[in-house]
Amino acid sequence: MDKRFGLGIVGAGMGAKPHALALQALRDSVEVRGAYRRDSAKRDAFCAEYGFPAAESYAAMLADPEIEAILVVTPPNARADIVAAAAQAGKHVLMEKPVERSTAAAERIVAHAEAAGITLGVVFQHRFRAASMALGERIASGAFGKLQVVHLVVPWWRPQLGYYDQPGRGTLAQDGGGVLITQAIHSLDLMLSLAGPVADVTALAATTGLHQMETEDFVSAGLSFANGAVGGLMATTANYPGGPESLTLNFDRASATLAAGTLTVRWMDGRTEEVGEPSQGGGGADPMAFPFDWHKAQIADFAAAVREGRQPASTGASALRVHRLIDAIMASARSGTRVSVAAERG
Repeated sequence: MDKRFGLGIVGAGMGAKPHALALQALRDSVEVRGAYRRDSAKRDAFCAEYGFPAAESYAAMLADPEIEAILVVTPPNARADIVAAAAQAGKHVLMEKPVERSTAAAERIVAHAEAAGITLGVVFQHRFRAASMALGERIASGAFGKLQVVHLVVPWWRPQLGYYDQPGRGTLAQDGGGVLITQAIHSLDLMLSLAGPVADVTALAATTGLHQMETEDFVSAGLSFANGAVGGLMATTANYPGGPESLTLNFDRASATLAAGTLTVRWMDGRTEEVGEPSQGGGGADPMAFPFDWHKAQIADFAAAVREGRQPASTGASALRVHRLIDAIMASARSGTRVSVAAERG
């Protein structure tokens, strides 16, 4: 049997739960050799709950020759130094979204990883839903024809009490933004991976009276894609009690809708196909109310990519595309004008 993939975890807050459950399920192929959080009591409680060894320090994990990669599950304002230290130690990195609070900071992290020659993966687990992968395969086959229209809706709910009242939540200093970079970023990344890059946007953003927060909880935008398709999006955390996000792609010969983990294809000739099973997506008051299977698939892909010397499905470079799209949407909302999405660099 091949040697298990050695992994260390940094960060053990709310966002670490699906990762921990996924790693328990992957124990035959992935070995968690340490988990670290500055709050020692919460670190020890996390390790006891999931059966992981506690690391005394981040430096101790980086010094472990059996650890091949670090899973970073901290808020985005704590990422740069963590990734820099991992890169210096020659450890690969799989990190939670977003890469950082601003695109400029995210670009620095990606460039640092590339210069160090380490693999940098970013967690966008919606790509790993069975329905998402099935749609990607059908699009690649060319059976649908040309993409014409894209429609994305993220009608989520987050309460003020217990969520936005948490220190730093919904602030530029900690999160870098509101509903786009914290919640809808998953759906935006999935949209880009399936529909291709957006060329320009016209947008509106607001903070509704349902929340007291620094950043936006509602965004709508018109989209023009580089391939000629047009589309629109609506994303919010002010839609009580919250519902599943949906992405509909209209092609020459069929329309395809991803909703709640299910793909529905409606062909112009009257046929209908369904793939996947309905599931919760974290659209309600509990942000963690979704299966861990998608995280399991992404962690497995990342470990295999490192071992095989290839890029994982979701990389630091690909994550920059959604950062630049969010920048353009917010710039358009501020200016009230149409804004071009910044082109990829390098």
